[in-house]
Amino acid sequence: MNTLRKMDPILLLCLLILAGIGMLTLYAAVHSGDLSVWYKQGVYWAVGLTAMVAVCFIPLRFVGLMVWPIYLLALLALILVPFVGDVHMGARRWLDLGIVNLQASELMKWALLLMLAYWFSTREASSVKDLSIALLCTLIPAGLIVIQPDLGTALVVVMAAMVVILIAGFPWKWFMGLLALSPVAGYVLWHNMHDYQKGRVLSFLNPESDPLGKGYHVIQSSIAIGSGGLFGKGYLEGSQSRLHFLPEQHTDFIFAVLAEEGGLVASTVLFFLYVVLISRILVIALRAHTRFGGLLCVGIATIFFLYVFVNIGMVSGMLPVVGVPLPFISYGGSALLSMLLALGLVMRVSIESHDKVSWQRPGSALV
Repeated sequence: MNTLRKMDPILLLCLLILAGIGMLTLYAAVHSGDLSVWYKQGVYWAVGLTAMVAVCFIPLRFVGLMVWPIYLLALLALILVPFVGDVHMGARRWLDLGIVNLQASELMKWALLLMLAYWFSTREASSVKDLSIALLCTLIPAGLIVIQPDLGTALVVVMAAMVVILIAGFPWKWFMGLLALSPVAGYVLWHNMHDYQKGRVLSFLNPESDPLGKGYHVIQSSIAIGSGGLFGKGYLEGSQSRLHFLPEQHTDFIFAVLAEEGGLVASTVLFFLYVVLISRILVIALRAHTRFGGLLCVGIATIFFLYVFVNIGMVSGMLPVVGVPLPFISYGGSALLSMLLALGLVMRVSIESHDKVSWQRPGSALV
């Protein structure tokens, strides 16, 4: 009970409000169709919150010992996906575990953060050998995720990993050198993309060129967001979602449902909650009593930021369409459970910092 009382109240309150908004928005997205999706999400929330609380009791010392087994397990899952994975909407990304379909890339996303945070908690990112091992452990799973194909998730994985490596002490002059090579990487990436991925980029540049095909998603979501106005059409009154004009309205495009029914006011409230959530994780990172905890929190905050930025950017037409969920709002068991487990780790970092539990060198986690 003492551990539960030490859970960060701001983070917990923010999460519970997001849970309420998420369940209400998901119901609005599916109430005229398959309600089993809504019931499943409720179960995922119950299981996820229970798991999050359980993680709060696990010492970071033990988490550190489990880093490599977790990473290797996630890597094995990614390797198995092309052979035994389930295909949904043309992509082979899920492993059927009977009780739940596991999206291996979701598991790897957090496993990689754990590994990098632990790796650089006792090493310097300026060491060529240590840095090379970290980059190799990043690029191998990123390549496996691209093969699925899931380019959006692969880019999120790489960008989050780079942030952790930079914070760990990666020399900026090296980073600028890598950045200078990005046009070459972009050229190679473009010529190795699938046709439908190229189509998404081209439709992002000009959605009206194929309004009933590749540009349909963005056009319909833009109509929904724009029609919401300041206060929205009212709960369960969104025509785009009720008439099922919005594609994937319960997953990737659920923000359009919220914006149409709640308008700019509801969207602003959601933005504010995300700002509070991410800011609070960064505050916990700065207060962390171990370098491992600090780097881990920075990585988790980065992934949440990228999720929000990419999802809302693609739904509003500012970014190409990619399969990235809106945290705690989109439907999905793997994504929700992994995010709640990640917040459980943040809570544990906060608890140990409060108790000044240290098993590594003390001091600022980010120095």
